Formats: sequence, C-alpha cells, structure tokens
Amino acid sequence: MPAVPELTPTEFCARWPTTERGSGVVLLDVRELVELEIAAVSDARHIPMREIPARLVEIDRAVPLVVMCHSGGRSRRVAEFLLGNGFSNVFNLRGGIDAWSTEIDPQVPRY
Repeated sequence: MPAVPELTPTEFCARWPTTERGSGVVLLDVRELVELEIAAVSDARHIPMREIPARLVEIDRAVPLVVMCHSGGRSRRVAEFLLGNGFSNVFNLRGGIDAWSTEIDPQVPRY
C-alpha cells in the first residue's frame, strides 16, 4: 500500500481556497456525529468511518479527497482504505480538526 500523502490545514487552505471547496475538492470528515456536535468545519462532507465501506458509491472519485478526523489517525486509515479501493487522489489532513482549530479557525472548539 502506498503511503498516504498528508496536508496540514494551512496547506489545505492554501491549495484549495474556500471558493473551490465542494467542486474542486472534498473535505471528508469521518468522525462520529457526537464529535460533529462539538466541533465541525462547515464545508466538510460527513461520513462516519464505520460507514465508509458501505457508502463508497457516494464518494466522488473525480475530485481530490482530503480525509479528516479529530487528530489524523482514523482519517489516515480511511485514506489508506480509499487508496486500496481504487481512489487515486486522496490526502490525510494532518492533525485533524484539532489542528484546524489552532491553525485556521480558533472559533472551532478543541476537545
């Protein structure tokens, strides 16, 4: 399995400004709903990690995917799974939403 490329939240935002998100890239949040209720990135698409295998058909293979979780561990495993299932343009968001809070938006609560 090839290594999953990683981006920090700062690198993600520099590469895909807010206006390009949704059509130019998908930020895929794989945390549980209870975690989203605490902290969320507004333009992220949510599919919990445990639901990814059953919902692969819902994920657009034509655009880059940046997978995020709380700190980067679960999202790395999901990114590896996606790469192993034919997705080719997949990144892990290093540090997850916790890093997003410190690097991009301090209004996003840390937990």
